[in-house]
Amino acid sequence: MFDNLFSFFDRHQSFVLTTHEPPDADGLGAQLAFAAILRDRGKEYKIINASAIPVIFKFVDHDSVIEILDEKHHAFMEKSAIIVLDTSDEYHIGAMREVLKKAREVFIFDHHEPKPLAKLTGFADPTAASTTELAVELAQAVGLTLDPHTATAVYAGIVYDSGFFGYKKTTVRTFNAALKTIEWGADPHYVYMQLMESATGSALLLQKQALSTLEFHAGRKIAVLALHKEDFTIAGADFEEADGLVNIPLKVKDVEVSILIKEKSTGEVRCSLRSKGKVNVSKIAQGFGGGGHVTASGFRSAMNVEETLKKLLECMEGRVE
Repeated sequence: MFDNLFSFFDRHQSFVLTTHEPPDADGLGAQLAFAAILRDRGKEYKIINASAIPVIFKFVDHDSVIEILDEKHHAFMEKSAIIVLDTSDEYHIGAMREVLKKAREVFIFDHHEPKPLAKLTGFADPTAASTTELAVELAQAVGLTLDPHTATAVYAGIVYDSGFFGYKKTTVRTFNAALKTIEWGADPHYVYMQLMESATGSALLLQKQALSTLEFHAGRKIAVLALHKEDFTIAGADFEEADGLVNIPLKVKDVEVSILIKEKSTGEVRCSLRSKGKVNVSKIAQGFGGGGHVTASGFRSAMNVEETLKKLLECMEGRVE
């Protein structure tokens, strides 16, 4: 199953582990699992991302080993191979994309739907609920027992990307992977507290701002939330604190697709899409240069919030019945 990855390991001594921007629990947990595997194989490595870990996920990096890209890393990268975790799209790794050309070789390890014409290659299994689920299977394949802190980070990735075992891609594999992390010492209650009961007051105020913009389309089968940069200022919230808001409208029985469009302080617009399964939002996101899962995807937009929403709704005509 992992033969091409093992060959990649054997070809190099030094590695850089990176993930998408901003990093989430799945990408971070996978990085820490790979670090343990590389360490066990006597390899050199650094974990380097383009941006800082969002506040809600900082607990994952228990030993503060994950670094932010800086010029001081360039010499190490030039002698290293790069493993891109939890994305196959080079445009999703921020400034790390600029250093890919300096790497000796690049390998992706991912669980998202393949993006047409993607340039990066490696190992991808879209049937898995998370990249951390795959990382557990990899650790088992090499006979490695993860330490409790790493196991907890990996468990966090599994439950985050599987919606605490509620999303459609959750399978027996997902539960088996989670059980293995608990056998290794993962703390499920701690992870739940950190992910579900540690939000800031500003995040709650941002939710209030978002819900005030709620609109329904296509006979309430499409729900839209929109956040302008002023909304983040009013709530005193960071951009990453909008993560998860897109899931709220899915609580409505009739809603098939939920859309969250958010504007950064720089004016950059990002869109998150969620589906209950009838609509493949990955295909929609790919049409805008993004990607992801059948039920959870996203993209960046060069248009403003209103133009993005208009084009998106036009694209969705006929997809929701």
